[in-house]
This record gives sequence, C-alpha cells and structure tokens, in this order.
Amino acid sequence: MLYFCKMSLFVASLNSGSSGNCYYVGNQNEAIFVDAGLPCREVDKRMKRLGLNTKKVKAIFVTHEHGDHIKGLEGVASRHHLPIYITPGTLKNSKLRLERLTTRIFRADEQVMIGGLTIHAFPKPHDAADPHNFVIESDGVKVGVMTDIGHVNEDVIRSFNQCHAVFLEANYDEEMLRKGKYPAFLKERIIGPVGHLSNRQALELFLNYRAPHMSHLFLSHLSKENNSPEIALALFGAQASGIKIIHASRYNETGVFCIPGDSAFAGADSVFENSRVQLELF
Repeated sequence: MLYFCKMSLFVASLNSGSSGNCYYVGNQNEAIFVDAGLPCREVDKRMKRLGLNTKKVKAIFVTHEHGDHIKGLEGVASRHHLPIYITPGTLKNSKLRLERLTTRIFRADEQVMIGGLTIHAFPKPHDAADPHNFVIESDGVKVGVMTDIGHVNEDVIRSFNQCHAVFLEANYDEEMLRKGKYPAFLKERIIGPVGHLSNRQALELFLNYRAPHMSHLFLSHLSKENNSPEIALALFGAQASGIKIIHASRYNETGVFCIPGDSAFAGADSVFENSRVQLELF
C-alpha cells in the first residue's frame, strides 16, 4: 500500500475551529504541525488514534497569536522538543514565555526546509499582529492551510491555485450569521475585511481558482453557532466535480488522507481508517 503513495503528502486535521486548531502535514519521513491550539494530551491522544508517529513531527508553524491557534503551543513544543516557527509580531503579541523553547523566525515569501518538506508562508488578511498561512510542499505535491481569512486577495488566490489539497476556511453561513444572536459588533468583525470567510466566499474561491490537479478540499474552521457541516458539505458537494470534500471537525480528528501527486497511482487509497495499517505506514 505504501508504494501507492510514494510521491505524496499525508494530512489530517486534529481539530479545526474556535475550540482549537492543529493540522498535520507530512511525507513518509517527516511532518509538521500547523498551529497547536489543543492541549498536549489531546494532540497525543488524537495522533495515537490516527496511528501517526509524533516522532516524525519536526516543527510547529504558527499562523497567528489567537488562543485557538496557540493555547497548546508551549506544552506540545516542550514535550516533543519541537522548534516553533513564528514571526516577531506574532511572538510579541502572543504573550507566551518561550525563552526555554527553540523559536525560529520566518517571514513572508521565504521558504523553510524541514527535511523533504518545503514550507512557504504568505500573509493573510486577519485581525492579528502578523498573520500568515502556509503551503507545504514535498516532491511537487502541495497542501495549503488557509483559515482565518478576512477576504480573498492575490496572495490567497495565488497560493490556493497551486495546491493539490487545501484546508480552507468556510466559517459561516451568511443567513445564519445575520439572523443569529451575536451582537452587531461581533457580526461586523466576522464579515469584515480582516475577519473570516463565509461559505459563499470560500465556494467562489474554490470554483474560480482551484487547480486542475486538486484532489481534496477540507472545509475548516466552521462556526458552531453560524454554520453547520450539513450546509457546508451540501454546498460544496454539489459542485465538487470529483474532488473529495471533507469536513474538518471542531470536536475531533479527521482520518489520515493521502494526497497524491499528478503522476501518483490513481488507485491509491485516499484515507487510512485501519489503525494497524496506519501504524505500519507512519
């Protein structure tokens, strides 16, 4: 089974949403976490359930300083001796005490090499000090982590258009938010240019700028109050055109998905549900 996914990336969402965010992206030899918004014990528990080997994780990349993206950062980095890649602005505004941990600075449009992985950072419009999203590449296969986006700009379009798979924010249904109980100022923040992407905005990005080689789309960072998996999945599923649409839950982990390159064996399994097989692979 492993040779089917030789030129591939393996991905999973450990959790996605305001309750905590953590994404796993790796090849056969090494992996990274994007964000660590879960307690370390939860990260370890979910990695074990997925059959993923935490020893293969080599670093944590931080998108921005909001609590649902960093509240488990110190614990995960300390327990697993992982360097933290973070921008100076995010580090300053996080108010975390990371002196005893290894921190490394990244900047927009610079490439960071982690073994066979290349991590490309790009700025995103969000109400944080210095927010970034990422495209992770290995052997030509590219996976994007693109959440907490106030609006779609050229950086988002350019990065999205490259990817074989993307964790894409679909935060709210516009009608649910309009009729919902949130106060006016919070609704304005969410729909504003540095807030979050709606289902409609995410769908427009997907329809207009997806790459011909895209195989998977993970609907991510769904609001508990202003969206539902059923609404989002129905909306995207109706226009998926063969692309697998997966909900990245705010309550638990997804499966582990194999994201194949353009020339990968077409019959490769897309998700590993058997933990014994996963342990053999990872």
